[in-house]
Amino acid sequence: MSIQHKELAAGRWKTLSLAEQMANIGSEVERALNWRVKKNEDYSKKAFERALELMDLTLDDSKHKGRFREIARAREAWVDFYANGNEYKTTEASWRKYFLEFTFAARRNK
Repeated sequence: MSIQHKELAAGRWKTLSLAEQMANIGSEVERALNWRVKKNEDYSKKAFERALELMDLTLDDSKHKGRFREIARAREAWVDFYANGNEYKTTEASWRKYFLEFTFAARRNK
């Protein structure tokens, strides 16, 4: 998997707050879900991979050490939902709701 967010990976990502990072991840999750509903698996898979890339950048951000478990668990559950049979029984609606809260928080803090 090649890096899609080159500018963010080069360091800009770490300048964002956790709420901003999670809201950006949520945008990719939304895209993956929306393209899946539209039956465009190629675009959906690409958005899924971009969401994982952003989650990995967030996990690599040392200022979030205290939130590592939550972020890692969200990543694990996202992979389970999208690609592994949904053992955790999450739903599209639950993913949209989870990330929407971060969008509100990021906007509130601007």
